[in-house]
Amino acid sequence: MLSKKLQETLKKQHYVLIGKHSAVQICRWTKNSLREQGHCYKQQFYGIKSHLCCQMSPSVGFCQNRCLHCWRAIELTEGNKMSEKQTDNPETIIQGCIQAQQKLLNGFKGNPKTNLTKFKQAQEPENFAISLTGEPTLYPKLGELIQQLREKGKSTFIVTNGLQPETLKKLQKNKQLPTQLYVSLNTPNEKMFKKWHKSTIKDAWKKLNQTLNLFPKLKTRKVIRMTLVKNANTKPEHIEQYSELIKKAQPDFIEVKGFMSVGFSRNRKGMGYDAMPTHEEIRDYAERIAISLKNNYKILDEHERSRVILIGKDKSKMKIKKSEI
Repeated sequence: MLSKKLQETLKKQHYVLIGKHSAVQICRWTKNSLREQGHCYKQQFYGIKSHLCCQMSPSVGFCQNRCLHCWRAIELTEGNKMSEKQTDNPETIIQGCIQAQQKLLNGFKGNPKTNLTKFKQAQEPENFAISLTGEPTLYPKLGELIQQLREKGKSTFIVTNGLQPETLKKLQKNKQLPTQLYVSLNTPNEKMFKKWHKSTIKDAWKKLNQTLNLFPKLKTRKVIRMTLVKNANTKPEHIEQYSELIKKAQPDFIEVKGFMSVGFSRNRKGMGYDAMPTHEEIRDYAERIAISLKNNYKILDEHERSRVILIGKDKSKMKIKKSEI
């Protein structure tokens, strides 16, 4: 299903391809955690242990957008739809991901810096971060994938671009929503959205807003994720526009992250190192968003090494309970 060029590119980036359209890549925070060199913000904010997290995708090469800030190989995108007849089943993907994770971690066993207790635990990941590359809601059997992971006692984090509200409705109806659902919100208005995301579907902005309107009705943990690019989508006049969009969604949390000039994004105009905001700049913008939102939204936490600020209402609800999986 994937082109030879895309497969070769992904392998060079240390992805392990699974079946026809899935992949795993070890996150640097998983590596750091195994060597006792720090952990991901997801561990600090939500209690997701970095060494037990599997970073994967069931939709490699498929997305509706061609976002300017994306570090992935969007120039090699296969399309904006996936055929159900040609897709692998969830169990094949899950087992393939776990085996790939074990293979990628194998070299850590002989590293003197590795915590061997963590290494043994890492052989069976507890969280699936379904956000590695591609748009996960394009995978036709996403609900089944989430359900099977839940039955195995694993939590699921999904990051979507918000262009598939009908898929989210189906997940809600079938009680197959992930443990935590993210929607990316990187532009404050339609004009910027079209220029920034270069979507291949005509009604993309309308679809995103449908998702934002649907968000309050979804019975799971909900997060708005914002990626800030310096001197681009961080202007003072954007704050009120972001605020109005976020108010539609009524999320539990808002993650305000800084753009990182890595991967393929470095090849795009205006996406060099000077487009990366400092942690202080990110925090300042997050504070102004929280003030604009009112309704008890405030900064709850921050992870400086990840350049991310967490906004929410209730700090006691940050950590994920077993009952929420």
